[in-house]
Amino acid sequence: MELWFSEPHTPNVRLSIRVDRQLYSGQSEFQQIEVFESPEFGRFLVLDGYIMLTEKDEFIYHEMIVHVPMAVHPDVKKVLVIGAGDGGVVRELVRYPEVEHIDLVEIDEEVIKVCMDYMPKTSCEMRNEKVQVHLEDGLKFVRSREDEYDLVIVDSTDPFGPGEGLFTKEFYGNCYKALKEDGIMVNQHESPFYESDATACMRAHKRIVESFPISRVYQAHIPTYPSGHWLFGFASKKYHPVHDLDVERWMERELETKYYTPKLHEGAFCLPAYVEKLLRKVEVHD
Repeated sequence: MELWFSEPHTPNVRLSIRVDRQLYSGQSEFQQIEVFESPEFGRFLVLDGYIMLTEKDEFIYHEMIVHVPMAVHPDVKKVLVIGAGDGGVVRELVRYPEVEHIDLVEIDEEVIKVCMDYMPKTSCEMRNEKVQVHLEDGLKFVRSREDEYDLVIVDSTDPFGPGEGLFTKEFYGNCYKALKEDGIMVNQHESPFYESDATACMRAHKRIVESFPISRVYQAHIPTYPSGHWLFGFASKKYHPVHDLDVERWMERELETKYYTPKLHEGAFCLPAYVEKLLRKVEVHD
């Protein structure tokens, strides 16, 4: 008998992946956590029925949420990561020698434990000496921080359930306050393709634009995410994501990547017309 995992993308669309077996299933205080083994995508993590990452395509998401701001900011020493209990963001950040300290704030300890047990390819640097894990609500944690971080990465789940508070104007305002005078915030921005996802994307962009003087959106192709077309937000107090990209400095690091390149970096900010139209709707100020 064949076993399939299906995730609803809309009431009319599902993504189905054939699975060999379920490796883990448990209910934490916050959500249902599952790990499956599949022939096509390797192991994949599911929270409340939604795929968070797969071994085959996670590199796209994690490289694009980390290397884009790291190639722009000239000197990132202290980073705040909100969410990201799977460890993929941390894995990419510790590759930069200039990064001295990473505060990782994850509300669900079980996500960290499960990923360390079953997703070693992403969680391999969670015990790195640069990383301090805080098991608390990211919304509350960031309220008490001021002028402290060079970079804030918001690797949240979707804007409902445990991740809902990480899409509010209050939260983005607190991220602004937590950043130093030349700080950058990057966040996962949902997909612009399906109507309900596009609404969440526009809402998040509106609130970020209201909080930061520089706010741009960029894209990546992630096969297992709804529609495969995924957006990220780049918000900054000082640096423009393309004009301040330092290609030479980034290339000198000789970091091996599977998706990110400086040329792709520039191109990722060139958005399709329908996405530009969506974003323009919320960028107009009265």
